Amino acid sequence: MTQYVLWMLICFLITLVVVLAASKRLTIIPTNKFTNMVEYGYEFVKKDMGESAIGHGYKKHLPFLATLFFFILISNFVGLIPGCKTYGVHQHHLALAAISFIYFIFWGIKAKGLGGYLKSFAPSGLPLVMVPIVWFLELFSTVLRVLTLAVRLYGNMFAGHMVLGIFALLTSVFIGSAIQGAGVGVGSISIAWMLFLFAMYALEVLVAFLQAYVFTILSAVYIGLATSDH
Repeated sequence: MTQYVLWMLICFLITLVVVLAASKRLTIIPTNKFTNMVEYGYEFVKKDMGESAIGHGYKKHLPFLATLFFFILISNFVGLIPGCKTYGVHQHHLALAAISFIYFIFWGIKAKGLGGYLKSFAPSGLPLVMVPIVWFLELFSTVLRVLTLAVRLYGNMFAGHMVLGIFALLTSVFIGSAIQGAGVGVGSISIAWMLFLFAMYALEVLVAFLQAYVFTILSAVYIGLATSDH
């Protein structure tokens, strides 16, 4: 049990509590702001990710997509709290990407059969000599999706946390110097750094949402590609 695993479990419990609490308060006429927010998030996943990216048969994939979206979003928000290590190691991102990869491969095989799914890597109508080349490139591209999902999520969030850490460190240095009598100039610089820190936090909140959206929409696109008849 590492601190990163511990925070992952905490984020899982928070996600579970949020969803269950919202589901207990569902009404025909929405009145609760918390429930409205969670319901809006689900509708966002349903229409902008499930229906638009997968198309026909998208409803059976909504539980998976909504789970990805809410878990990543809440984990990203918790990670903005100083001391919370929700995404400290690359393996957690790779695990989420692997889950998504196994999911769309499973549904691709279920929809087309193993032979039909493997055959779909090379579209019909290609010249015979091009079939093995295109098939290999498509297979390589499919396997590479694990890394594209993992690195995209890890790189953006880790970079954002590093920037926040640098700004926070510089703010504390200048504030400490101002307290020790370094002068008004240093004090004003510390205020400027603090404003920059607040601005970066606001930007990171947006990035946290965008990363949850990008990871989920890419997973939906891959599911649609795997299960599509074309």
